Amino acid sequence: MVARSRNDVRCGAVAVTVHVVAADADTAGVGREALVTAVASAAGVEPVTVRTGRSCPTCGASDHGRPWAEVAGTAVPVSLARTTGIVAVAALQGTARSTRTTLPTVGVDVERVSRVAAAPLDASGPRESAWLRTVQDRAAAWAVTEAVLKRDGRGLRVDPARVEVDLRRGRARFDGRWQPVTVTWLDADLVLAVAAGGLPVTVTAPRDVPFSAGGA
Repeated sequence: MVARSRNDVRCGAVAVTVHVVAADADTAGVGREALVTAVASAAGVEPVTVRTGRSCPTCGASDHGRPWAEVAGTAVPVSLARTTGIVAVAALQGTARSTRTTLPTVGVDVERVSRVAAAPLDASGPRESAWLRTVQDRAAAWAVTEAVLKRDGRGLRVDPARVEVDLRRGRARFDGRWQPVTVTWLDADLVLAVAAGGLPVTVTAPRDVPFSAGGA
């Protein structure tokens, strides 16, 4: 797939790759393949050396839950998101060379404005509702909310109303603490959000999907 990148790849950055998939495609299968490819690229290794899976923090099952990846026994923080026709994967670069014992966590989500318009996903509080006046704002806020909760590790098992989103300042508050978020418009109907604790974010998408970014 022909692609482009917003910025040069940097150690310690979060690399997000966006894949366009057919409407009848097995998005779960595509997601697994995309995850392996993204981790291999982020770690600078061959895909065959990458191990991936899922782990549910609630029941311990491996057929659902938060995605995980590792290379040569070293964990690579990752996140995965899907919507109609799109799979997005986020992976932290440079972990193979990191000496940190605790690695950052990342969360990514992608939403279609048309989906939010058809079935409003509204978990905003009174202050948010005052300025989330367009469906585009609501779609972006929901994508940020899911990204933050994925970064937390529990996803939508946590009440999304606990996340307060400030799109204008590129941040979100969860459990009393503000964190930077990155919002990227892939096209007029498609918005992507990344929560990575302020780490730099690069986005690679097909050439025929123009995008613009905002946030921290």
